[in-house]
Amino acid sequence: MNPENDRVDKDEMRPEYDLRGGVRGKYYKEYAKGTNVVLLDPDVAAVFHDSESVNQALRVLIKAADQLEHAPSRKPEPT
Repeated sequence: MNPENDRVDKDEMRPEYDLRGGVRGKYYKEYAKGTNVVLLDPDVAAVFHDSESVNQALRVLIKAADQLEHAPSRKPEPT
């Protein structure tokens, strides 16, 4: 490493940015599991106030779509 890069002036970094007490990889396992952040439009967010209600609604939608996909097709009735 370059010694010039290791030099840190006292005034260069604010005290609140001190990362010496940090833990390397603290959130690695959670990050590796994956997350999916979705931004809701204001009108949708007005109805769904938390992730539980959004998940419940999406599960109902998934179930309904699955039933439509596996529903027997109707033959047109003779006229």
